[in-house]
Amino acid sequence: MRAPHIVLGTVTALLVTAACTGPEPAGEDAPAEGRYEVLVFSKTAGFRHDSIPAGIEAVRELGAANGFTVTATEDATRFTTADLAKYQAVVFLNTTGDVLDPARQAAFEGYVRAGGGFVGVHAAADTEEDWPFYGELVGARFARHPAVQRATIRVEDRSHPATAHLGPTWVRTDEWYDYRTSARSTAHVLASLDESSYAGGAMGADHPHAWYQAYAGGRSFYTGGGHTPASYAEPAFRAHLLGGIRYAAGR
Repeated sequence: MRAPHIVLGTVTALLVTAACTGPEPAGEDAPAEGRYEVLVFSKTAGFRHDSIPAGIEAVRELGAANGFTVTATEDATRFTTADLAKYQAVVFLNTTGDVLDPARQAAFEGYVRAGGGFVGVHAAADTEEDWPFYGELVGARFARHPAVQRATIRVEDRSHPATAHLGPTWVRTDEWYDYRTSARSTAHVLASLDESSYAGGAMGADHPHAWYQAYAGGRSFYTGGGHTPASYAEPAFRAHLLGGIRYAAGR
């Protein structure tokens, strides 16, 4: 259903691909607020993306260059009130299926309600089907996707750190999710897909692709990108991911 591989690049979030124009992404100096902690969670109970290692490595590199420390785990027992309190943001990186039991769900919900940050990447929208809180946090549920192909993303808001480095359009190759509902009804949409630019999209004229929201006391950012391993070597996608992490962490 979804799959990627790891292409490690030496590029940092400071670089921008020729496919986009606009202000430079966040640089390599640590933020003035000081270092902070980010948890990357990549447990799967369904389809497993082979791009997960590339995604973890990319977030580690972004952290090293931008002032945050990364802990990567697939151990759901780390989801306790005390452990989660260490992190300013938790990234669900291509998680699938039911990955948290009720006690871990309660701890994570408490973390968000206490002001914690959530970043959902790609298959995070195909996670915890029966947990209403999570469904509202991620913003929309995965429905289907066509084959991996090149498409045009319309950038609707360039004032957010996840899109400030992009031009009005962003052309790249990935697996493009359809969602069961439009996130626009509850979240602020940053970018949407131009379905005329690729085959198989089924949401029509309103096809959100990346969005953010304040939710239940915390902050949530989601991007539909990140299926392919190559995504995590793309400077523009790395800057997009970095901006989402910084937003979720309150930076």
